[in-house]
Amino acid sequence: MLRIEIKWGVLFSLAGLLWLAGERLLGLHDARIAWHAGLTNLFFFPAVTMMYLAIRERRRALGGQIRFLAALVSGTVVSLVVALLSPLAQFIGHRWISPRFFERASAHAVSTGKLTIEQADRYFNLSSYMLQASLGAIVAGLLTTLVLAWLMRTTPSAAGAAATNAETTTE
Repeated sequence: MLRIEIKWGVLFSLAGLLWLAGERLLGLHDARIAWHAGLTNLFFFPAVTMMYLAIRERRRALGGQIRFLAALVSGTVVSLVVALLSPLAQFIGHRWISPRFFERASAHAVSTGKLTIEQADRYFNLSSYMLQASLGAIVAGLLTTLVLAWLMRTTPSAAGAAATNAETTTE
């Protein structure tokens, strides 16, 4: 029953790793690190698209109809899968894709006066990013899911609604 949501949670995590690799290739983890904080937020667009596709697939599996609660549950499960996979994705991303990111991001934050050395060391490390990614997946995933579930909900077909109305008026 949860195969669709697990699939999209895994795809979402893989997309995050591809995004991280793209950031590194574009120099956002070294020469253009000053741009990283702003540009990394563009992942919002693929994230919303993937959540939409997940809920749309669930709706199709339900015969083209989905109620708000079913869409909410579907998106929530996707978010939980992403949250559970986030520590592993962060480990892979910062161990193999961009192993010097924390060092460079910390140095940039300190050199621009945004953080002290102690603050930067507490913020830019694997444990911190694992926690941020997991919590972020839950919070952002739930907010996105709420909006999409509302927008994508369907009402029962006219024939089904007429039958339901007829049943309630005869009682």
